[in-house]
Amino acid sequence: MGDPGDPAELVSAFLSGNGLCVRNLGRMVTQSHPTGGGTPCGAALYVSASAGSVMVGGPAGAPSPVPGIPDVVAVVYVHEPADPSPSVTEAYAMSSDVSDGIGTGTPWRLGPWRESWTRADHAAAVNSARAAIGRGDVYQVNIVGHASAPYTGDPGPALTRVAGLPGARYGGVLSGSGWAMATASPETLVEVRGGRVVTRPIKGTRPATADGRRELLDSAKERAEHVMIVDLQRNDLSRMPGVGPVRVDELFAVRRWCGLWQAESVVSAPIEGPLDLAELLRAICPGGSVTGAPKLSALSEIARLEPVGRGVSMGALGWVGTDHLDLGLSIRTAAADGERLHLWAGGGITWDSDPAAEVDEAAAKAAPLRAALAGA
Repeated sequence: MGDPGDPAELVSAFLSGNGLCVRNLGRMVTQSHPTGGGTPCGAALYVSASAGSVMVGGPAGAPSPVPGIPDVVAVVYVHEPADPSPSVTEAYAMSSDVSDGIGTGTPWRLGPWRESWTRADHAAAVNSARAAIGRGDVYQVNIVGHASAPYTGDPGPALTRVAGLPGARYGGVLSGSGWAMATASPETLVEVRGGRVVTRPIKGTRPATADGRRELLDSAKERAEHVMIVDLQRNDLSRMPGVGPVRVDELFAVRRWCGLWQAESVVSAPIEGPLDLAELLRAICPGGSVTGAPKLSALSEIARLEPVGRGVSMGALGWVGTDHLDLGLSIRTAAADGERLHLWAGGGITWDSDPAAEVDEAAAKAAPLRAALAGA
């Protein structure tokens, strides 16, 4: 975003200064919000994984392969005086045109994908993470790889296809001058609605077949990995000021995303006192399911092992409204700069992880995005 200081406080000050109730999120459900001209109706918000790490005192990680995309983007929408529909009035480096500054006028063509590391390199990183677990440095760490491909033409339709992938709870496109990103994320990083704060961590993946579902439900490794992240998310929620007792509303439920089964839990707590957006972001970012446990130790391992930054992936992307907040974890996310498309995929590593299987799982998560970008 180009401004020095704490990203959580900067975005909270910006949104609060533009009339959104982010200094006391518990009042979002009771406060009266007029809809006349010039009043805010909400804001799109994106926070990168790197910014999230900085918020909690962790390392920024390797440089992003899409450095033109800001680490924080906030776009406020307001009601116009003669038009009840919202319009964009302020933004951090934000444009409403997917193709703004990105090549148009030529047919769409996607070139070959180039991985940032080989299968052997990815497997070696998994083994290195397992060694760190064996030493007791960390209990679990998420390892993410990156790939990019050249393109010609307008990337807007390709990114829109990504946003429309089945199973996406958060499907949308966000763009600025010379860049755009699209997400098809199934995972809730954090939601504030009806006086409760909610997170829905996803951990555990299998092919969306009858056998795959049975394997996922029967896997002691996947369940242990999942429960570890649920405990981490419970701890994250409990550290927020103004939040009451944390509970697990649902544990290890199997959901479908494209051709994959994934295990999801629901963790929530009531908001019983003042809760600032900055405090919420510092407690929950970056998401535990894409870092590991303990979070700061996992972030150090990620910075050591991943040769390419996570860019727009593994961050937060969603909506801050007048009566609710809903941010998805930006997994299953792609980005376009003026020359290349970028995507990321990975998985959680535990002591029981098989390196070849982890590499295959990351490829399975990336496959639907690659197909959508290519036009399949």
